[in-house]
Amino acid sequence: MTWDKELEELRLRQSFAEQMGGEEKVARQHARGKLDARQRIAGIVDADSFREIGKIAGTGTYDDDGKLTHFAASNYIYGRGNIEGRPAVITADDFTVRGGASDASIHRKMIQAEQMAHELGLPLVRMIDGTGGGGSVKSLEDYGATLVPAVPGWGEVVTNLDTVPVVALALGPTAGLGAARIVASHYSVMVKGLSQLFSAGPALVEAIGETSDKESLGGSDIHTRNGVVDDEVADEYAAFAAARRFLSYLPSQTGELAARTQSSDPADRRDEELLSLVPRGAKQVYSMRRAMRMIFDEDSIFEMGRLWGRAVITAFARLDGYPVAVLASDPSFLGGSWEAKTSEKVERFIKLADQFKLPVVHLVDNPGFMIGKAAEETGTIRYGVQAMNAIYRAKVPLASIIVRRAYGIAGSAMSNADRFQYRFAWPSGDWGSLPMDGGIEVAYKSELEAAEDPAAHLETIRERLGRIRSPFRSAEKFSVEDIIDPRETRPLLCEFADLAWRKLSA
Repeated sequence: MTWDKELEELRLRQSFAEQMGGEEKVARQHARGKLDARQRIAGIVDADSFREIGKIAGTGTYDDDGKLTHFAASNYIYGRGNIEGRPAVITADDFTVRGGASDASIHRKMIQAEQMAHELGLPLVRMIDGTGGGGSVKSLEDYGATLVPAVPGWGEVVTNLDTVPVVALALGPTAGLGAARIVASHYSVMVKGLSQLFSAGPALVEAIGETSDKESLGGSDIHTRNGVVDDEVADEYAAFAAARRFLSYLPSQTGELAARTQSSDPADRRDEELLSLVPRGAKQVYSMRRAMRMIFDEDSIFEMGRLWGRAVITAFARLDGYPVAVLASDPSFLGGSWEAKTSEKVERFIKLADQFKLPVVHLVDNPGFMIGKAAEETGTIRYGVQAMNAIYRAKVPLASIIVRRAYGIAGSAMSNADRFQYRFAWPSGDWGSLPMDGGIEVAYKSELEAAEDPAAHLETIRERLGRIRSPFRSAEKFSVEDIIDPRETRPLLCEFADLAWRKLSA
């Protein structure tokens, strides 16, 4: 006696599942310039590493004798696959099966995938295309009643945010629960021209008197610039590469440490170009990204959120092979001033670094919070204080390099002043409770009014105060720990990384 008949049925069911929504609908997916769900899984995991779970879950069709005549798989595929040799939970919505609507899904599959991630301590990748479990109005008539809103298993989503790295790739129009699953991640990506995200699509929005199409309502131009989604890429393969690279800097779960890699970049490398990087003119800009390339391991910088909160650069990088989180001012946008979105970006990034135990390097050129009516209307001070609070709550080691300016409350958020200050300043350092240039006329108003030549007297005051603002005067009083040759930045930060990882590993 054998089980050949049952194994034949198993293979038949598997073959039906591999057809997804059928030849016509798969062809339609490809005609839109989109990969299908199974191509996406193959594109993101190491070759031949994916083991699907629940492949034959779906809806069977039977003849009068109870024999299977057709099988329609669910529109949610998940399983275990390797990314750079490390196991992860991989999920993909299948838009070819009723556009991902809930009446074609099996909720328990989604719940099990989320549970698998945090219970086994595995990174989670969601590839979302469609409503991702959202509803279909037509299905309500079949059900015979409307449903009180609830998302089965959302608690598992929340748990994953606290326990494992979560990546979400928007790979088509996403609405409702699909959109929520993108946002509920540590790193998210949209494909330009292919992905859209909205609470409700254009057809529903018309009910409130707005006419739009998918792209103008929720395209990547909108959501990668307002902070809803982290990054925009050119195609799906670039999205897969971004996800793989993001995960390479993180441990598989909280409580573990990320891996150090071999580096061929000498830890004692001193780049001569750092000497001329910062211009002497206080209002002249320079490229902080260029500085980063000279400081961190070659080709190790992975920037996130480049298109929003642009006064700060957030990135992962490596120092002598050790992964670190990098926060760096960008003086080319708003002079590096923190406005509301920049502050929100800082808060989120610091929390991410602290959650997954990545030491932080902060390259500082911060003239303070953005000022003016628009800054007040957007609540800059509230978001700014929340960013500062995140820095003070962080437990991971932090090193700050004062490249140029550090003014006011925002400048003081370079690090936690109540802890040991692992801090260096370049000779270009310029700091204070407020920018000196803007405060002289106010502080010396009466003296200037009494002067025979107010303009000449103002220059005299500026010259006198200019000597006081020298960073060496601060170093005399040990209000800054060390002033260094900019060329020493990389060797000193590699030393910091070694000490930080020794502490984290203890």
